[in-house]
Amino acid sequence: MAELVRINNLNVRFHTYEGVVQALDGVNLTIFQEETLGLVGETGSGKTVTGLSILRLIMPPGKIEGGEIFFDVHGNGLVDLLKISEPEMRDVRGSQIAMVFQEPGSALNPVFTIGDQLTEGIMLHRRREIAGLAIDTLDRRLADEKTAGFFKPGLVTTRQVLRIVKANPKSRLVRFIQRTPLARRTLNGLRAEADKIAIAMMREVEIPDAARIMKHYPHELSGGMKQRVVIAMALCNNSKLIIADEPTTSLDVTIQVQIVELLKKLKLEFKSSLLYITHNLGVAAEICDRVAVMYAGNIYEVAGVVDIFKNPLHPYTQVLMAAVPKPGEEPRAIGGSVPDALALPSGCRFHPRCSQAMDICSQICPKLAEIAPGHYVACHLFQGEQSGTAH
Repeated sequence: MAELVRINNLNVRFHTYEGVVQALDGVNLTIFQEETLGLVGETGSGKTVTGLSILRLIMPPGKIEGGEIFFDVHGNGLVDLLKISEPEMRDVRGSQIAMVFQEPGSALNPVFTIGDQLTEGIMLHRRREIAGLAIDTLDRRLADEKTAGFFKPGLVTTRQVLRIVKANPKSRLVRFIQRTPLARRTLNGLRAEADKIAIAMMREVEIPDAARIMKHYPHELSGGMKQRVVIAMALCNNSKLIIADEPTTSLDVTIQVQIVELLKKLKLEFKSSLLYITHNLGVAAEICDRVAVMYAGNIYEVAGVVDIFKNPLHPYTQVLMAAVPKPGEEPRAIGGSVPDALALPSGCRFHPRCSQAMDICSQICPKLAEIAPGHYVACHLFQGEQSGTAH
């Protein structure tokens, strides 16, 4: 499969008054086109920071201090997102990469209607397309008026403005004419086309009576409905990569199942890739093609979903699997606790909690290496069996 995202040696640090927090320490990860990659691990392992890093949304005092994040922009080949300008990155966010946040209530602005928030991204990233749709609508109106013997000259002028918008939606001329009353009427035509796209997308995510919901405010919707709106926002611009950050955590169990099934259906329909961040291994087993296990800012194991559940190799993955409740078995708690981010242990971050730790584990951090085809592990127990280094 072709690569969509390739992360090489990513380092993210947060410079706080108490000290420097090493949030990500040399993360290597690949997401292929049209696959679902699950990123699992305990709270505080760096999963969300990884997702935000791809979007370059790390806020101060955090900073991406090293590494590369390659992304296939517009199908033209891999580009390092850390080296492009901020205006170029804004074009990527929302149009090429979208994020579904953990808490839908926080992701939606309480003072704007659902329709306003859905159409904002469409108006920003698909203006050329909706200008073309608005021109088609005007052409039909002009044809009808000529047939009826009634003609509005203003429609021709509006059409000329729309043609300018379609030709170069970000030009200085477009920014100038947007300040005029005529342009405001023109933008109303664009908004009408954006509304049609938004309503169609809300129907895709199975929101009933979508046209009415467009006029509602977030507080008028249930948690499950808000999450569907956030998913619709992520899909409105046909993004190639969707980052879903624990999208079912705050929802009822029955709604969680519906959201997971919805994401599976939409991923196939829109041929998108999905980075699914979760601490729920059951959900990961249900939705993911491959799974990456993360701990204290490091990736410790990556494999196909069936392989990693049937044959977990890293001691941390093994204890994670043992902690999952199973019928007729008592779940086993993971001994110890997640290390303090300000005082991380040397060597392998997991060695203080590992029952199979060796002397070398406290001295040298193991590299992620391919132990079997498609199965990567970062552990000194397997360093002699490696067949190549993972990317």
